[in-house]
Amino acid sequence: MQRREFLKYTSAGVALTVVAPEVLVGAIGRSGDADPRAIALAAIDAARAAGASYADARVASVRTQLVSAREQRVQEVNASETFGFGVRVLVDGCWGFAASNVMTLDEVARVARLAVAQARANRATRVRPVELAPVQAFPDAKWRSPIEIDPFDVPIEEKVELLFRANEAAMKVPGARFANSSMFFHTEHVILATTEGSVIEQTLYRTLPSLSVTAVAPDRSGFATRNSSEVPALQAGYEYIHEVDFVATAPKLAEDAVAILSAKPVQPGTYDLVLHPSNLFLTIHESIGHTTELDRAMGYEANYAGTSFLAPPENVLGKFRFGPEFMQIRADRTQPRALATTGWDHEGVPAQEWEIIKDGIFVNYQTTREQASWIADLTGIHHSLGCSYAQSWADVPFQRMPNVNLLPGKEDLSIDDIIADTEDGIYIMGRGSYSIDQQRYNFQFGGQVFYEIKKGKITGMLKDVAYQSRTPDFWNALDALGGPRTYHLGGTPSDGKGQPGQSNAVTHGCPVARFRKIPVINTGRAAV
Repeated sequence: MQRREFLKYTSAGVALTVVAPEVLVGAIGRSGDADPRAIALAAIDAARAAGASYADARVASVRTQLVSAREQRVQEVNASETFGFGVRVLVDGCWGFAASNVMTLDEVARVARLAVAQARANRATRVRPVELAPVQAFPDAKWRSPIEIDPFDVPIEEKVELLFRANEAAMKVPGARFANSSMFFHTEHVILATTEGSVIEQTLYRTLPSLSVTAVAPDRSGFATRNSSEVPALQAGYEYIHEVDFVATAPKLAEDAVAILSAKPVQPGTYDLVLHPSNLFLTIHESIGHTTELDRAMGYEANYAGTSFLAPPENVLGKFRFGPEFMQIRADRTQPRALATTGWDHEGVPAQEWEIIKDGIFVNYQTTREQASWIADLTGIHHSLGCSYAQSWADVPFQRMPNVNLLPGKEDLSIDDIIADTEDGIYIMGRGSYSIDQQRYNFQFGGQVFYEIKKGKITGMLKDVAYQSRTPDFWNALDALGGPRTYHLGGTPSDGKGQPGQSNAVTHGCPVARFRKIPVINTGRAAV
């Protein structure tokens, strides 16, 4: 596509954010600013001089780009970047934090003193002094997402042309009425320095391709939309866009959308559910990932995002049966291409993996350096599990979810094997709407496509399906796990938490799984 053609397609109603090329530096640092490493080191020196017993400083650049299209019309091209530094300090066991995007040494000194002053003010409301778990110093460490193609180097025209071709392929299917596609790219470049001697530089990339197709009934009596929810966000470069190949997969999404229109409404009742990883990952996220955040279990998230039924820790750690003996849940900050993977967290703690649920028993939470001592006597683990993260330089780091994965079964069962062993069930693919209560206990989940299973065979498509349960009831109903060949990653690129709110990205890997006798409701308006 020529540039003038691109402008023609974007001339009517397009939301276009234009950013000067010199602003989009693509790496940390801007012309006229002090050296980012010098900024970080100066910040911790100034904080220490002002009276901090501990300080860390993050100099960070966060850059994003969104390109979206509907049919053969560009909907949006949006590029942004934010760049600055934040200083966090401890004074008399109290936290203080301040940040700025003015990258001069004088400003660094002022912000560090401000953080110390805030920490001193916080002594008036201190409940107990903050104690940080020990960590090794890493004086010159680096880590980078192992990408092949930097998505910010690929021309906009090339991205738009690919979206147009994917939409065109979808619209060729009879009954397809609308097609929307997009690409979202995110990169963070962070330099972390601490008074304990660490200086760590990291760069990560995230890529999310998306495609949705809407079909409309010939008599306009209804519509159905099928999206690419089986294609997760990954920590990857532009090579992932080529791997997904929406031009080839778009017709199948369109065919599914058309088929949903004439699918049979589900009869409410109890069914054996066979859940594809593209559906189950979200259930893991909401009912296990958030449930096992230690700050949530201790009540620190109660005002905004709720608490956890896995509390108090002394009553549940090593005691609470979450699921059957073959159920294993592992947290992993080292998993290739997973969204929460890193070299070190934002407190300089190395990435690691650990057990959350072992043989069906809940054995550990997610922790930061501050939280490790809260449960050390119960777990025997006195170090942080590396779950500290801040979405930008302007935000204070706090506990965020790692990649939380359900491990595949020891027997290498396929999806077909599990379906063949199911008498009366529903096979569910893709994420849909969901709801979960304030304690992560009662929930309801939908999906994208649903297939009826009778006597070991898929007999047709269903619609208007949602399953309901309580978290421990649901996981104790697990009775079959697919093998490693059914294991896939699912991603949540914008997981909200905290006040002020922050967004994290996290992945959940899992195999296909079967759950016995789960209540299912009909979400449609038509009589069934």
